[in-house]
Amino acid sequence: MSEEKKVLIEFRHVDKEFEKPGEGQYKVVGDLDITVRENEFLVLFGPGQCGKSTILNMVAGFESATTGEIICNGKPVSGPSPERGMVFQNTALFPWMTVMGNVEYGPKVQGVKKAERQERAQHYIDLVGLQGFEQSYPVKLSGGMQQRVGIARAYCNEPLVMLMDEPFGHLDAQTRYLMQDELTRIWQAEKRTILFVTNNIEEAVYLADRILVLRNCPTGVKAEYDINLPRPRNYTDPEFLRLRREIDAVVDHTL
Repeated sequence: MSEEKKVLIEFRHVDKEFEKPGEGQYKVVGDLDITVRENEFLVLFGPGQCGKSTILNMVAGFESATTGEIICNGKPVSGPSPERGMVFQNTALFPWMTVMGNVEYGPKVQGVKKAERQERAQHYIDLVGLQGFEQSYPVKLSGGMQQRVGIARAYCNEPLVMLMDEPFGHLDAQTRYLMQDELTRIWQAEKRTILFVTNNIEEAVYLADRILVLRNCPTGVKAEYDINLPRPRNYTDPEFLRLRREIDAVVDHTL
């Protein structure tokens, strides 16, 4: 990256273990030291089941580190917080709520007055391209549109960090490409620090400022790449293809 930015998230010698029935402790994350910079688009890339989502869940505060410490904005992570917004692969929208109801839900729970939270929600509904669908219910929306609602809902809490756990993994290829472009546009319009998990190498190179390639469990950083390609990016650009080959060569494809 061209300039050094403030470190917003820091993992300090983090281990994470789970109990496997009949087998004892199983280490998923081992002595992890990573940093995430302010307004950076950082992608965690690695094979399935290597511990990527566990890392994200620890930043979100859904899981606690077994040992070590996770710092966000100068404070240890001790549980969920509105400053860390989450977008899941399964959008987890409330089916009984409209688009507006889903997007304004976070500020509503925080006690933000109706006029203010709906004005904020409308801003993010417009930002993700869903103007005109405010009173629609999730069941009436396509998969891509539902994911837009999920992104708008996370943004509406105005978090410092957006955590995205394979948010486009269940979409068809054409919609996935469209959503990658849309996410890039949204991120450039309203910068946030984004920590994005994927096991799709093209998606990683297309989106990231920086990619951390993770090894299999116990996971840790196997390689790091700064992606300096200009946006919008082109999947057939020779430098894009060169990076794709180079990164693919270091990934452990076995479990």
